[in-house]
Order: sequence, then structure tokens, then C-alpha cells
Amino acid sequence: MPDDTLIHVTDSTFEAEVIHSQLPVVVDFYADWCAPCRVAEPILLDLSKKFLGRVKFTKVNVDESNQVSQSFGIHSIPTYLFVDQGREKGRELGITAPTEFRSVLLRYFDFK
Repeated sequence: MPDDTLIHVTDSTFEAEVIHSQLPVVVDFYADWCAPCRVAEPILLDLSKKFLGRVKFTKVNVDESNQVSQSFGIHSIPTYLFVDQGREKGRELGITAPTEFRSVLLRYFDFK
């Protein structure tokens, strides 16, 4: 069941939800048929609750949002894009353990 801490973003909502976000954003590029993507979802959900108010977690279905996926050159999933103030700070491919994902967040986003 989807949770409101993981925001589903489409081609039409990407700019408002990600590029113009006041918070740093994690963008999870995924597909429903992708097994590693399904494994990663509970990790992202947990982190989205732990970082609520500090980081926005979004999901982009590559099968439904071709424009955004192509514009960021997404060729493998899951791919995680880290965006702050409208700029890509970095990206990670594949699934990561919760502790690794937390370390990646701290590397790309400056929490003061």
C-alpha cells in the first residue's frame, strides 16, 4: 500500500515536486515488474519517515514517465537520483542496505 511519505511523481508533476522542492529530494526510478525495486521500497519508506521534513522521497515509474526517465538518462533500475535546489547532486544504481542508503543521503545532502 502506498504511503504519503513516498510521493509518486510523473512527467507532469516532476518539475513542481522535484526541481522546485524546498527540501532535498531522493528520486527512485523504478518499475512495477522490477524485483530489486520492490525489495528497495520498504527501505525507502522507512528512510522517508526517519527523514520526514528534511528530505522528500519520490518515485518515478519509468514505464509511465518516459520523458523524465529519458531526460536523466535512466537506463537501469532502480536508480536513485539525489536532487537539491533543482540540481542533481549525484546518483546511485541498484539496491543498497538501509545503513548504506543513509550514508549516501548524508554524503549528497548537507544536514546542518
